[in-house]
Amino acid sequence: MTDPLLHDDTARIAALNRLNVLDTAPEEPFEKIVTLVRTVLSVPMAVVTLVDRDRQWFKARRGLDATETPRAVAFCTHTIQQREPLIVEDAHLDPRFAANPLVVGSPHIRSYAGIPLRTAEGYNVGSLCAIDTRVREFSDSEIAILQNLANIVCDELELRTIAQVDHLTGALTRRGFVEQAEREIARARRFGRPTSLAMLDLDHFKSINDTHGHAVGDQVLIHIVAIAHSTLRPSDIFGRLGGEEFAILLPETKGDEAFAVAERLREAIAFRPLDLAESATLPVTASFGVAALSPSVASFPDWLERTDKMLYAAKAGGRNCTRVAEMIGV
Repeated sequence: MTDPLLHDDTARIAALNRLNVLDTAPEEPFEKIVTLVRTVLSVPMAVVTLVDRDRQWFKARRGLDATETPRAVAFCTHTIQQREPLIVEDAHLDPRFAANPLVVGSPHIRSYAGIPLRTAEGYNVGSLCAIDTRVREFSDSEIAILQNLANIVCDELELRTIAQVDHLTGALTRRGFVEQAEREIARARRFGRPTSLAMLDLDHFKSINDTHGHAVGDQVLIHIVAIAHSTLRPSDIFGRLGGEEFAILLPETKGDEAFAVAERLREAIAFRPLDLAESATLPVTASFGVAALSPSVASFPDWLERTDKMLYAAKAGGRNCTRVAEMIGV
């Protein structure tokens, strides 16, 4: 019986994107696994690979210099099309791979064992693979080891996704937001595109907690995130940095445009008080700081600090307002 999940590449790509892992920095759990694969199976190369629309990208690798290859030449393209492991004992004798540039040229793949990485929804988003430059058989016990390690990779992918979402509000966590921001900085600089960052802090939030209790304070946070999701553009990225402080990543947005977006959200928050019991309402406002990415910004922490200074200026200026940083180094 044909498995429809193996042939719906659009849904598979969507499942991969939900993991928010492509083009992220190396992470210790995945680095340990590829090191273990290379040691235990005595192979020169081991990779955690994720198969995107037109490429395979390596989340962790040992023995390879490249960070990605075209999907058209990837062994893992074949691995994700089946549920069972893909075993190639001699690539020279396999018509699918004999003329492959990764076989006839560097890194000179001769044998391959790949285990599909399956998401909770059932989509194969990549593989854990062991690669050798010589003909070899992979024993049943070696394949079983590789399968167990692939299960750990899948667990880690799910865990890092959970760690990126704030359990109370559903916004990105600080970790998740920082990863998105660092990718956006790289994208904006690579293509010479504008991007901006906004921060907001709820006004007098401590007084809300002290007067109404922390349960109501939690309701306020959930309320703010709901307003943000209904007000912001689909391309905007919203995260909770901690406590009552949030941030918004605004791709393809200049400083003046980011100011307009922040003002629209500020007004939406001010005009939509939180409904409490017995027809009572609780007014809530927020202060905003905005800074466009400029050449003088050295890193995300630098960008965040510049935006935070504008947030502080908004607080000092009477709250429930927005302040924008001047572009420096343009």
